[in-house]
Amino acid sequence: MPTVLRFDGLRVVIYPNDHRPAHVHVMNASEEAVFILNCPGGPPVLRQNFGFRASDLTRIAERLQDEIVGLCRQWSEQHGEF
Repeated sequence: MPTVLRFDGLRVVIYPNDHRPAHVHVMNASEEAVFILNCPGGPPVLRQNFGFRASDLTRIAERLQDEIVGLCRQWSEQHGEF
């Protein structure tokens, strides 16, 4: 599973052969969240959460927004259109 970004002990993953809409999985050893990217400009929106606190999700969404152009580009490179 290709990690496309790392920050604050988290991995951001875009799975090969995944489905639309463009989204990322954000995880650490025990928690995972899925954010729809809303490419090409965001904002990322939480789709699913497995264990993160609300404050963590806010921080994650802000960081994903900071990286939205690159994340959307990487999604497009793997999957084509958003």
